[in-house]
Amino acid sequence: MKRVLVACEYSGRVRDAFAARGWDAWSCDLLPTDSVGQHHQCDVRYVLGLNWDLMIAHPPCTHLAVSGARWFRAKQVEQAEALDFVRLLLAAPINHIALENPVSVISSQIRKPDQVIQPWQFGHGETKATCLWLKNLSPLRPTKVVDGRHPAVHLMPPGPDRWKLRSLTYQGIADAMADQWGALS
Repeated sequence: MKRVLVACEYSGRVRDAFAARGWDAWSCDLLPTDSVGQHHQCDVRYVLGLNWDLMIAHPPCTHLAVSGARWFRAKQVEQAEALDFVRLLLAAPINHIALENPVSVISSQIRKPDQVIQPWQFGHGETKATCLWLKNLSPLRPTKVVDGRHPAVHLMPPGPDRWKLRSLTYQGIADAMADQWGALS
C-alpha cells in the first residue's frame, strides 16, 4: 500500500482524499486534526523519515507570502527560519514531493515554482494563486474550469478563524492531487 504524508495539514482534507482512494494517508500538524483520521500531532520533522512514497507539504506562509511584504523588514529572523523549514521539506528523503504555498519569497530565495494553480481550474469559482514546487511529480491538470472568478479568500472579513479558513485546501484541488498523483507507480 502506498503511503502519503500531508505535512502541516490540520484539516485532513488532502489526507482524506488520498485515503478515499486506498492510500495509507497521514496528516501531520502541531494542531489536532479537524477531521477524524490518521494524524500525527507533532513537529513534522519527527516523521519525515518514516518511509513515505509521497509528501504534500503546506508549510505556514505567515512569514513567506508576498501579501505580507510590508512586514518583511521587521521579521527577517522569522522569514529566514521559515525558508530553512521549506528547504528541509524539499530535501526530505521522499521520492515524490509537492510543496504548496501562495505567491511567496520561496520563488526568489529558493527557486521558482513548477506550477501556479487557481481554484477556478478545479471547480471553485474563486481566485487564489497557489504555487507548487514539485519533485518527481507532474503538474496538476485542471479538472473543471469554471466561471465566477471571485477573490473570496482575499475579501474574507476579520475574525478568529480567518487564518484557518484562508489556509484550507479547496476540495477540488485535494481531489485532483489524489486522483493524479495517487496514480504513482
